[in-house]
Amino acid sequence: MSGLFRTRELLKRHDVKRGYDVVIVGGGVNGLSLAFHLARYHGIRDVAVLERAYLGFGASGRNTQVIRATYNTPETVPLYKASLERYRTLSQELDFNVQLSTQGNLDLCHTQDSLQVEREKVLIHREYGVETEILSPEQILEVCPRVDLSAGGELPVLGATYHPPGAFARHDSVVWAYAIAAQRHGVHVHEGVGVTGVEVGDGRCVGVRTTAGPISAGRVVSAVAGWSSELAAMAGVRLPIVTMSLQAFVTEPYRHVLDGLVSSMDLYVYASQTPRGEILIGAEVLPYSTYSTRSTFGFLCEASKRAVQLLPVLANARAMRQWAGLCDMTPDSSPILGGSEVPGFFLMSGMGTWGFKGAPVFGQTMAELLATGRTPELIRPFAPTRFREDRMVPDAASAGTH
Repeated sequence: MSGLFRTRELLKRHDVKRGYDVVIVGGGVNGLSLAFHLARYHGIRDVAVLERAYLGFGASGRNTQVIRATYNTPETVPLYKASLERYRTLSQELDFNVQLSTQGNLDLCHTQDSLQVEREKVLIHREYGVETEILSPEQILEVCPRVDLSAGGELPVLGATYHPPGAFARHDSVVWAYAIAAQRHGVHVHEGVGVTGVEVGDGRCVGVRTTAGPISAGRVVSAVAGWSSELAAMAGVRLPIVTMSLQAFVTEPYRHVLDGLVSSMDLYVYASQTPRGEILIGAEVLPYSTYSTRSTFGFLCEASKRAVQLLPVLANARAMRQWAGLCDMTPDSSPILGGSEVPGFFLMSGMGTWGFKGAPVFGQTMAELLATGRTPELIRPFAPTRFREDRMVPDAASAGTH
C-alpha cells in the first residue's frame, strides 16, 4: 500500500553554516520576500533565514489577508500601490498559487469628519493613479446590499469610499511561496533556530548568537514584527516601537453573503468572507502594549456587536475560532525600512497592521538597498533616522483597523 502514497518535501533541510553573507531574522512574509529578492534579482544567495518556530508563526500567520493601496500620504500611497501591483503577478513570479482574489474594499463613514477624511484621501489616490471613489448611501447598497445603512439605528452611514482593486491573498500560501522560491535560488531557510543575541564588534554588526550556535554575517536584517524592539536592543539599537495586539475571529462556514471587505471608519470593525465560507471579523489594535497572543472574550463580544450593526445577516453566525497577532506600531504608523545606527544591522520593522500588504515591495526595495548600498526612492521616507530628524510620515488614519 505504501506505493500508493507520495510525499513531497516543500522545505529542504540544511545544516546551519557558521557564516553567511546575509542573515535575516524572522521567517515571516517580509523576511522571506527579502531573501527571495536578494537571491533571484541580485545574485546574493549566501543567505540564511532564521525562524525560531515555524514559517509564518508570527504576524504573517495571524493577519487577515487584506491587500490594498488606500493609504493617506504622498509617501505611503505609491509604496502600497507598487506592492498591490506586484501581488497581481506574484503567483506567476514565484510559481506558486498565492490564491489572490480581487473583490474590492468598501470603507463606510458615519460622521461628516470621517467622510471628509476619505474625500481628502481620494484626492491623493487619484494623484497617484489609485482607483478609489466616494459612494453615496444608495451607491453603497449597489456594491453591498447587505449593509444596514442605519447601523442598527445608532450611527447611520453617510457615505463610503470604494477601492475596486482591493484584494485578498492566502497568508500561508504567500509565506510558503516566498520560502520555496527563495530556497530554489540557494537560500537556506532554517526553522526552529532562535536568535539569542546580536554580535557587535568595533561598532559594527558581525553576526548573531543562536540556539544552533554562533553565526557570523556580513549583514543582519531584523524582520521579526512584534519582537522588533527586543531584537534591536540586542544590537544596542533603541526603536520607537510599541508592540500591541490585533485580534480577529472567524465564524463557522456560512452560505455566501459577502463579497470583498466591508469596514467602518467610525465603528472600527471590518468583515469579509473566506473561500471556505467563514466570516472573518476584526477590529482595532488594543489600546495598550502587550506581547500576549491570546484573544479575549471582550473583543469577541464587542466586534460581534459592531459587525451585526453593519451587516445584520451575520446575527445568527456562530463564532468558531479567534486569535491575536502582535503589531509593531511606530509613532507615525508608518514602517521603518533601512539601515540602523549600527552598520551592518538593517531594519524591516514598524509594519504595524500592514506588513502583509507591503511584503512584495518591502522585499524588493530592501534587497536593492543591501545589494547596491543605495536607498530606493520608494522607501527613502521610511528610514529609521526620520524620528530624530523630525520628518515623520503620519498615517494613522489609514491603518486603524486593517
